[in-house]
Amino acid sequence: MRSAWLLVAALQAGSALAQMPAAHHHSFAGAEKWSEMFDDPGRDATQKPHEVIHALALKPDAAVADIGAGTGYFSVRLAHAVPKGRVYGVDIEPDMVKFLTERAKKEKLDNVVAMAGAPDDPRLPQKVDLAIMVDVLHHIDDRARYLAKLRSYLKPGGRVAVIDFRLDSPDGPPKNDRLAPEKVKAEFQSAGYALAQEHGFLPNQYFLVFRAAKN
Repeated sequence: MRSAWLLVAALQAGSALAQMPAAHHHSFAGAEKWSEMFDDPGRDATQKPHEVIHALALKPDAAVADIGAGTGYFSVRLAHAVPKGRVYGVDIEPDMVKFLTERAKKEKLDNVVAMAGAPDDPRLPQKVDLAIMVDVLHHIDDRARYLAKLRSYLKPGGRVAVIDFRLDSPDGPPKNDRLAPEKVKAEFQSAGYALAQEHGFLPNQYFLVFRAAKN
């Protein structure tokens, strides 16, 4: 049943859902097929990627981790926003990592590095200025552990941006599987973060930005 609604969510929202625990038993192999949905230009109307990246106000030399990068919908756009920086497109599905590697090469995006993460650890090779998770957080089972681990990969002043489906969104997974923004805020606070910004311009998703809380 769970794999069925994951497929429905992907078809509806075109979201990069590959960064999720293996226990969910859904394969995102066949990246060429998924790319037709994930990278459908029609997704831009609701996902508003350019507005999202503008709101993040990244420096040109920033290091960014796109957690659950899938076929690179956000990774390639972030690469243009940080021409002197680096974008790590993290995914646990090998076919997605291969696809993004080839896509970055084809589009001559030398600052994109596709890499394999683990269900409980993004396994980043360096600390980053920003980690972004789009339609991914609600698929992580042990979020407390994951968020604590992610915090260790942030540079001083580093941020984590979370975009996920609102409870009243017409798209996305069943409501019982969604995370209310209040719950996300509480979980991040427990993991040692503080809310830095909250944006309301996305029609179907909330957009929260956190920083590691000062001790």
